[in-house]
This record gives sequence, structure tokens and C-alpha cells, in this order.
Amino acid sequence: MKSNALLSLLSDREIHSGESLAQKLGVSRTAVWKHIRKAIADGTDIRTIRGQGYQLVSALDLLDRDIILGQLNASVRERIQLTVLDEVDSTNAEVARLLTSAPLPVVLSDCQTSGRGRRGRNWASPKGQNLYLSLGLSIKGGFSALDGLSLALGVAVANAIEQVGGGEVGLKWPNDLFAQGQKFGGILVEIQGELQEGCVQVIAGIGINVHMTQAEDVDQPWTSLDKRWPDQAWVRNQLAAGMITHILAAVTEFEAGGFRQFRERWQRRDIFSGLPLVTRDGELKGLGGGIDETGNYLLKTAEGEIPVRAGDISLRVSE
Repeated sequence: MKSNALLSLLSDREIHSGESLAQKLGVSRTAVWKHIRKAIADGTDIRTIRGQGYQLVSALDLLDRDIILGQLNASVRERIQLTVLDEVDSTNAEVARLLTSAPLPVVLSDCQTSGRGRRGRNWASPKGQNLYLSLGLSIKGGFSALDGLSLALGVAVANAIEQVGGGEVGLKWPNDLFAQGQKFGGILVEIQGELQEGCVQVIAGIGINVHMTQAEDVDQPWTSLDKRWPDQAWVRNQLAAGMITHILAAVTEFEAGGFRQFRERWQRRDIFSGLPLVTRDGELKGLGGGIDETGNYLLKTAEGEIPVRAGDISLRVSE
């Protein structure tokens, strides 16, 4: 039994007996009880009422493959193979497993047990609260053709969020999404294998905090779409469809002209622009000068502009 099937029955927020749930799902009452306990452990607010059954206390925003596909235009639906899961180790890992059998796998999951960010950092992935989305992309050209890809995807994701109803989204070099000085999302691009038939295969993973209100393991200021823009009704299916559409359009544009055509769009969102910055190791200091045509960040120093590569150095605002 999929836990989402149980939660769908409870989504009317009425009281349902264990017996009625078991009958509708074709399982035992013990199985229902176990899934209720797991859902509660995953953070779903379900009330157990002695002698009556179970009641969902808070509203749910469940992922639904058919709803997402229904919000995509036909040309996008035909390009992708969409998988929506209750739980997975990471959506990037699942896409890697599907790459050999699917032309353009797209994976979403309600929960990740081993979500990762840049430099292997853990990515908080509570069940049913955020958006965990990965796409398997084939980019024409050699490895140098990937320069700036994660930045171009950042522009696409920011556009998707703003189109759904968010306010201005800022971008922090090289791969984070910010709102009023707080991080709410990130992008992780991983290269898969060798150059084949003139294409490089990459996995683009996007994590967006949508409904999350608590994150004990996060060691930096963070927010979520709900917290930052509470007047907007954020629906994960709608957000997923918008992101898939914007990302595929951005990839087509990127393949045709590279990163330079995204440069100005990225610069307008640069949260580092003009700020005093220092590299994590403290060796370089300067003012934020935006990015060059390949996506390197520029530090303005007394000696001139110094490019910083994303794979080598991290930047932070100096004290």
C-alpha cells in the first residue's frame, strides 16, 4: 500500500475508521495502523481518536503524476518520462538509474532519505513539505559546453517561481535561490559518464522549500515559499509543472547559444553584487562584480577583476 493512497482518503479531514480505510485500500487494519504511524513519524499531523478512527488535522499538498502531466503542454509531455515517488534515496540517484532506459527521465519524490546539496552536504528533505525534482538531460557539445549551465537553470527556476506567484527571487553564486537574504532552494548539476555521440549527460537536481516550517539540521538562515509569500497558495503539482516547462525551455536556449545569453538575466538577480566578499579560505577578498561569459564569478580587487570558478572556491560576504 502506498502511503499517498492512505493520505488521499484522509485528505477530506473527516474521521475515518481503521476498518473503512482497510476495506477501501484492500489491506489489513494492522497495515493501516503501521502506515498511520509512519506518516505521523514523517511529520504528517494525524489525530487518533479512540473508538472512532483517524483524522487528518492539517491540509495536504500531495504530488500527483496525472495532475502534473495535465498541466504540461503536449510538446513537453512527449519529451519526458515522469516518475513520481512516495520516497527515494535521492531524486538525482533515481534519475541516474533511469538514464539508460529513458530518453529524458524526470523524477519527483515526496521524501528523500539521502538528499544532497553542493559538496555532498545533506539537504533537508521532510516528507510532503518541499519539492525535490531531478531531470536527466543530454546537452549537445563537449564538457566545455556545460559552462554556466547551473546558473542558466537558476534563472529558469526563479522565473517559474515568480510566474506561479512569488515575488522577486535572488540568486547566490553558484547555485542557491534566495528571498530577502534567506535561502529557500538550490540546484545541483552532476555529469554522468563520458561524451557520447556529441552529447554530455547531466543530472540537474532542484530542491525548493515549499511548506517547510522547521529544519533543525540546517545551519544557515533559510525560508520557504509559504513563509516568504504566505498570501500565495503554493501547490507543488503546479510548481513542478512550471519548473519542468521553464527548465526544458532554458536547456533548448542554452544548447543553441550557451550561457552568454543568460548572463544579464542572472546578473539582475545577483545577491552578491557590490558587496564585500571573501573566499572560504580567506585568501581572496574583493567586491562582488557579477559573472563573466562562462559563469565564473568576478571579484573586483585593487589588482583588477579576478575570476573565481564554482568548482574551486566558495564565496561569502565578509564581516
